[in-house]
Amino acid sequence: MVHDLRVAATGVTIGVEEEYHLVDAETFELADMPEVVTAAVAVLGEEAQSEISTAQLEIATPVCTSLGQVRAELARIRRVADEAARQQGCRILASGTHPTGTWREQRLTVGERYRSLTERWGLLALQQMITGCHVHVSVDSPELAVRTMDHLRGDLPVLLALSGSSPYWEGVDTGYASYRTQWFARWPVTGMPDAFGDKATYDALVAELVETGMIDDASHLYWDVRPSTKFPTLEVRVADTCPSLDDVVLHAALARSLVRVAAEQATRDVAPPATRGEVVKAARWRAARFGLEERLLDIHAHVLRPAADVVDDLLDRLRDDLEDLGDWSEVRELADQTVARGTSAARQRDVAVKADGELSAVTAALVAETVQ
Repeated sequence: MVHDLRVAATGVTIGVEEEYHLVDAETFELADMPEVVTAAVAVLGEEAQSEISTAQLEIATPVCTSLGQVRAELARIRRVADEAARQQGCRILASGTHPTGTWREQRLTVGERYRSLTERWGLLALQQMITGCHVHVSVDSPELAVRTMDHLRGDLPVLLALSGSSPYWEGVDTGYASYRTQWFARWPVTGMPDAFGDKATYDALVAELVETGMIDDASHLYWDVRPSTKFPTLEVRVADTCPSLDDVVLHAALARSLVRVAAEQATRDVAPPATRGEVVKAARWRAARFGLEERLLDIHAHVLRPAADVVDDLLDRLRDDLEDLGDWSEVRELADQTVARGTSAARQRDVAVKADGELSAVTAALVAETVQ
């Protein structure tokens, strides 16, 4: 079979989607305020929309071609969304979980899609009090998109380790850098799928999951990476929502470069690493558990290594592509900064220690960092 593996447009454009918690402007506790979504849509148009909970807001950047544009658009949208929230007595908070909120403080957003999710998943849908960051990277060929996915399985845990921002759940320190990852794992359509090999195999799986009633269509697959059903992109979904714009820009840059390099390998028929799903799951769990504060599983070397070394190895493999994009210096600096100062999860814990365990100080710090 002859596959369409055009690569010319791969990674030329990039877009970022972020989900935010809505919080009271005074107490920073979760706010059940669908009015904020209405206000945000009024000023941002299609760049803002509702999420499954009435205490959440989702935004999306326009199509971007550079990291500078990604940073500028996110800063603008965050500022405008926060201003809309302020008008309703609220603020936006960018973090994988709200440190003290509980799912009982939110309601399901009105809409057929969310009603359908509740009918299928029951309490899981009502408890979806987590937020993530999604990066869309242009891939023109659907066949190439699926084959590129296969090459990403071993490296996405590193991106998760760099972006963990959900250490607290309902007022408890979970011990995880990304507890969001563990909470979402209760859904059977999350995580990282096995390698497909080609789009026909991917399509067959989607058809079987539809037949079993697991999903309505491929848009209900919440994997760490998936072909978008709306755009000619691969959507990298592994990261928590991060309060720091620097962390988001770093994540977007690495996601784009990984897709570009993987797509190039796929066009040359380079076989993806034959890594068992259990090993990928172990690497992903370790990244979620420890972030950058412990050793990570280096899938390529089959050993545990210091997190900084695993990050360095990833950057070395992406350097030529990042230099071609003109992004190398910025990405190297941002990665060094993140490794030195720690992830958002580590910084949240530092704030809590300095505040004698008072998590309201953490939520206040997260709001301040979200819109600097």
